[in-house]
Order: sequence, then C-alpha cells, then structure tokens
Amino acid sequence: MKINRQSIAAGLMLAAMSCALMGTTVACKRASATSSDVAQQAAVAKDRSDTVASTTQVRLAGENDVPLGARVLMTVYPDYVKGYKGGKLVMSDGTSITWDDGRKKSHMELLDDADPEDMFAFTYDLNSWTPGKMQDAGRSRCEALFKKMYGASAQQVSRKLVPVRWPFGQATNSGGVNKSIKTVKFTSVNGANKQLEKVVAELERHPELHKYLAQSGAFYWRPVRGAKRLSAHSYGMTIDIGVKYSDYWRTQSTNENATIAYRNKYPHAIVEIFEKYGFIWGGRWYHYDTMHFEYRPEILMQAKL
Repeated sequence: MKINRQSIAAGLMLAAMSCALMGTTVACKRASATSSDVAQQAAVAKDRSDTVASTTQVRLAGENDVPLGARVLMTVYPDYVKGYKGGKLVMSDGTSITWDDGRKKSHMELLDDADPEDMFAFTYDLNSWTPGKMQDAGRSRCEALFKKMYGASAQQVSRKLVPVRWPFGQATNSGGVNKSIKTVKFTSVNGANKQLEKVVAELERHPELHKYLAQSGAFYWRPVRGAKRLSAHSYGMTIDIGVKYSDYWRTQSTNENATIAYRNKYPHAIVEIFEKYGFIWGGRWYHYDTMHFEYRPEILMQAKL
C-alpha cells in the first residue's frame, strides 16, 4: 500500500528538532487530559524533565532515496534491519523482505496481511486521547519482519525471554493481586527488556498509580482474538496490566467496521511513562485494548516526525 511520503530533508530536520521541542509538545498535547489525571501528570512531568524518548535522540539511518519508514526501521532495529535495496529490506542474516507488495488493501487486509510499509499506514496520535475512526497505528505488523527479529515459533521466542522485575504483582482470576510474583518474562530482542526495566523504575516512583499495574503476562504464542494473524504477545514484547480496570472494543461489537464508543479507565500518566520508553498503548487505537502495552519504537518515531 502506498503512503504519503514526507520529504527526507524535512524528516531529518524534525527528528533533530524533536528533542528541543519535547517539553513544549508534552505540555500542549496533554491539554485534553481529564481533570482526575492532572496531579498525576504533574508528578510524571517532573520526572520526565531530564529524559526524552530514545526514538527522538538519533538521526534516521539510510540514504535519502530510501523510503522514510524503512529508514525508521533501520534506525530503531539496527541489529536486524541492515539496509534497503531494490525495494526490499535487507536483514542481518542476508535475507530480504519486500517493502511494498503493491496491493491496495482494506482496513482488515492492512491488519491481516501487512508488508513493512503497511505498518506505517496509520499515524499514532500523540495529540489526542480519543482515537479517530479506524485509526489503529501499531495493529499492523509484518509477520515476516517480526518473526525474523523475535522468533518464528513459540520455542524460538522463548529462548530469548528473560525475567524483568515487576514489583506490582500479578492479577489473579478472582480479581485480586498475587504480590509474591515479582517478575515477568519479556524478550531481550532489540533491548525491549531494558526499556521495560526503565518503565518499572519510573512507575515505582508513583505509588498513586500502583493499583493499576498488576500484570497479566507478556509472552503467549497465539492468534489475535477473532483473527488468524499472530498476537503481539507471541513475540514476548507486549505486556498487559490492570485487567480489572481495562476496556476492550469487542465488548461492544465483533465487527471491525462497526462504530464503537471509546472507553478508558487508566490514568494517562501511566501511558506517558510507557510511551517515553518506546511502548505504544492499545488505548490509542480505535479498536481499543486499554490494558495492552507493546514495544514499538518505530511507531512512536513516525508519530514524532
């Protein structure tokens, strides 16, 4: 699928400017937050003052004639996406993945049969807490690319999982929290575990948020509910938290094309902390899944360009 291409020069300029502008944009884009979040956001903003998301601190890799999205992938996944040649991503093992299959796709096809370019068909909206109609940035995942990075089977993914300290406990089936479980297994690929460790360190400083943080697991090799494509949990780079406070679009309809009302109970301060370290939030999707946090630095980099 073809997407509108920004000029490379403008993209590079904006990437360079993003760090300097971070303080201003954070203040502006949060204007729509609910009053119940104000105090929490103020505390988080103080913690954020000396740190910005890693995806804004680097220049884009690649040559000027390389598609912008491909350059983003080369930048955020340098251990795996090594280059771009002849309309294909060049991978570290010498194989290649076609960048654009040339097909015009429906919304469902963008989700079920995504090529790398399709992952950038939607823009992750950092300026609004209410997702636009059918805006699902991050739900499109090129399975060939993700399997190449994280593993092509449950066994391959499992070998790359490591324990990450999660001091907030694990949710139980009865709606409680098992405080004795203090770790969660997460992939070490692309340094995702290290980024989750940073999320934990910052969340610990906000006890007012802790009741939302009991985890419900990360790795689970399975298809997306109601679809054949793999869930992001299959790659071990996604975590669900605070299930008792969560909202999910399928409680209203199982039809992807249906009009649904947005719902969310999570403080925005939690979302901001995760996004700071490269995680997107399922609550920014029109087809929302508010307990879902997924390591996708390329989606956040695109949002800031």
